Amino acid sequence: MKRTIPVLILAVCWAVFPMVAVAGDAKPDLKPESAAQTAAEKWLALVDTGKYAESWQAAAAHLKKVVNEKKWKQTMAPVRGPLGKVVSRKLKSAAFTKELPGAPEGEYVVVQFDTEFANKQAAVETVTPMKDKAGQWRVSGYFIK
Repeated sequence: MKRTIPVLILAVCWAVFPMVAVAGDAKPDLKPESAAQTAAEKWLALVDTGKYAESWQAAAAHLKKVVNEKKWKQTMAPVRGPLGKVVSRKLKSAAFTKELPGAPEGEYVVVQFDTEFANKQAAVETVTPMKDKAGQWRVSGYFIK
């Protein structure tokens, strides 16, 4: 049974990419796509283990202004829980951009993973890290299809 699973309330009412967030180890010698992918993978590790509060705490300030921690946990648990454990996750694409529909100006990387969950064989996870004022990549969007 194939279906689209929306993951969160859009942080900024984005039509294309919902936003969420986490710190990444931004290294000056890494290309934006590499640093953002690292941030996305670290954030996904929190979500994969059900650490939704920690994923919210690691979120960008922008997300926290729009979605409080309680709502975040209430949204994530019923969406990710039924999917089961991650069986595999493979990078599909990573694209740098300075503009996203409805998003504030900034630097973003839209990272997509082909993911297999125990209860959903084929999914595409879209994770969108953005670079914060301190130069850290923090996930600013998450969507599962």
